[in-house]
Amino acid sequence: MAKKLKIKKGDTVEIIAGDDKGKQAEVLRVLPAKDAVIVAGCKVVKKAVKPTEQNPEGGFVNKEMPIHISNVRKVEGA
Repeated sequence: MAKKLKIKKGDTVEIIAGDDKGKQAEVLRVLPAKDAVIVAGCKVVKKAVKPTEQNPEGGFVNKEMPIHISNVRKVEGA
């Protein structure tokens, strides 16, 4: 059975711990199996990408990584 989380996709949250502490942004995705959320523009890492047909150059891509649900707080009225 899936866990019931209070934060949903599209909610505005504030980061309360980590490098992005104090930032407010929108939730892009909720991962109930990991108790994590992906927040727009927060916890961005640079990932290496192999060349493919869509991206023949390959190179590096900036990607948001999951943040544990306990490190975000829902912003009311936003």
